Amino acid sequence: MRKITLLLTAISIVLVYSCSGDKKVADPDMQVVPVKLSDVTQNNFSRFVSASGKTEAEKSANLSTRMMGYVEKINVKAGQKVIAGQLMLSINSSDLSAKKAQAEAGIIQAKAAYENAEKDYERFVKLFHQQSASLKELDDMSTRFEVAKASLEGAKQMRNEVLSQFSYSNITAPFSGTVTNLFVKEGDMANPGMPLVSVEGASRMQVTAMISETDISSIKNGMPASVLVKSINKEVSGIVSELSQSSKNTGGQYLVKINLDKSEGILSGMFVNVKFPLDVKDESAHSSEMILIPEDVLVKQGQLNGVYTVDDGNVAILRWLRIGKKFGNQVQVLSGLRADEKYILSSDGKLFNGAKVSF
Repeated sequence: MRKITLLLTAISIVLVYSCSGDKKVADPDMQVVPVKLSDVTQNNFSRFVSASGKTEAEKSANLSTRMMGYVEKINVKAGQKVIAGQLMLSINSSDLSAKKAQAEAGIIQAKAAYENAEKDYERFVKLFHQQSASLKELDDMSTRFEVAKASLEGAKQMRNEVLSQFSYSNITAPFSGTVTNLFVKEGDMANPGMPLVSVEGASRMQVTAMISETDISSIKNGMPASVLVKSINKEVSGIVSELSQSSKNTGGQYLVKINLDKSEGILSGMFVNVKFPLDVKDESAHSSEMILIPEDVLVKQGQLNGVYTVDDGNVAILRWLRIGKKFGNQVQVLSGLRADEKYILSSDGKLFNGAKVSF
């Protein structure tokens, strides 16, 4: 009988502790910790469209050639600054030199024929007026003169075509910027259309982001945007400059470009988070309603993140949260905290779960 009584007593104790859970009861003699609470407006219950993107130079180009030939000389390196018109790469142009000589010879030949036909034409005009030549002879000589004139013009245009090819043997910078990549080495064969060198302008940076079809109607050209560069934890502002009206070639996402106001320290290819703030009165906007709280109020234990709230009895309660993206010094709360719920911003003493607080 005594053993049964002890067993029942043990079970009762276990049940009491199991039912109590993690609920903390404040000790009446516990020291009260002064705290500062957030206002409802400080919860940053925001309406905005968010997207991920990547930085890129506003000006960029992959330079190629229209001629075939061996790469003779490379004058730049990856990462080097260049100015507009600077020679970066040369392609062997011995074939073009031969064609140029042929074109020059053709011009000399055509010019001689033209001058001879011009003299004959002028002579037959005089003979016709003196009635010493027939109209048929004058017409034949006029035709010969026009043919010689056209042949000379054709020879000149052939020379111009050859000369224009020389511009493709010397690859120059189309604008001032930085060499980002070299696709060939000296001695390689360059083919028409094959990229040889890439250049990016150093003046301005922009962000390319993809927007879903449910949010694209809320994005307008000229609207402001907030861009967080993740790798350097830097937030900059920008303006929407381009807005695609089709997602045919982008996998159902719409391409949006944002010009950044400042680009110091930002390199091309950095990943970013973009926020497009919307008018809270715009009920037609398919925006995301997010709760943002300061990152420094988070209580971290291993992989867990929480925040202290206050119950009706002025007792601090540690609430575990599920957080999302970071925006500057703020983090997005996905669950665990309501938009109209206050949390503790700071305290004048050590907080713990169940501490008595005053504010």
